[in-house]
Amino acid sequence: MSRIGKLLIEVPKDVEFHNLEGSISVKGPKGEITKTVPKNIEIIKLDSGVLSVKRADDERKSRQLHGLYRSLLANMVIGVTKGFAKTLDMKGVGYKANLDKGTLVLSVGFSHQVRIPAPVGIKFEVETNTIIRVIGIDKEIVGLVAQKVRSIRPPEPYKGKGIMYRGEVIQRKAGKSSK
Repeated sequence: MSRIGKLLIEVPKDVEFHNLEGSISVKGPKGEITKTVPKNIEIIKLDSGVLSVKRADDERKSRQLHGLYRSLLANMVIGVTKGFAKTLDMKGVGYKANLDKGTLVLSVGFSHQVRIPAPVGIKFEVETNTIIRVIGIDKEIVGLVAQKVRSIRPPEPYKGKGIMYRGEVIQRKAGKSSK
């Protein structure tokens, strides 16, 4: 049996869980998330306020989805209570970020500014002009938007300039050596 799949998920008192036909919905103080669930995965709410994820059979596909949907459900509960955030650092001369009515505006060495509108459920914060935070309740969307921002100017290995995740280590290369 899946080690991750058999773990129980504790649901706080301020979070509502609804198991609809083929989908699950989790509603909390920060918002609501809905995801579809395959037929061979069953989510049961126990009396003590915890959720259990069960699978219908021991087929390979069911075993694969068992742990996955338990993790997705746990992330949904965390998202509607605490939320998720990714922090991006910008390194480079003249690199800066600004907010313009919810749109992230980046100056990263191009001849023009790059504008990234915030998708539904995502909020940008610019702490200093080189630190960007992507905030939202859905972990998947937060990660995708952070990756989109990073892909505009990924870090390069020679000088280390670019947009990188907080704590990311860039393997530096030696430049040309003269004879």
